[in-house]
Amino acid sequence: MKTISPRLTRSIAASFFLITILTILRPISLTAQTQPDSAPKRRVLQQSPAVYPSLARGMALAGIVRVEAVVGPDGNVKSVSIKGGHPVLAQAAVEAVRRWKWEAGPRESHEPVEVKFDP
Repeated sequence: MKTISPRLTRSIAASFFLITILTILRPISLTAQTQPDSAPKRRVLQQSPAVYPSLARGMALAGIVRVEAVVGPDGNVKSVSIKGGHPVLAQAAVEAVRRWKWEAGPRESHEPVEVKFDP
């Protein structure tokens, strides 16, 4: 009968330990990721339209820019970060969303926004 080397035994034990830890932590990380989505979204009270950049107009660019607005409890935008979209259109979307106003809420929130650009 062949015996298992101590090195192989340690490797198997380490792999088992890692799988156990990942199995325990996976539900925790899934819960943390889904919590913000379960919070009710705040309603936009005032929107400023995005100014279509002249460079984008010359290139006949169209599309959607995704941004995330950090909105304070008073409904004013504190910051805006770009999450996706054409770089030529992105800054115009950020500038527009900075002027938006949301309903007041109990705490700061992160609001996803899609700004559509048509030539």
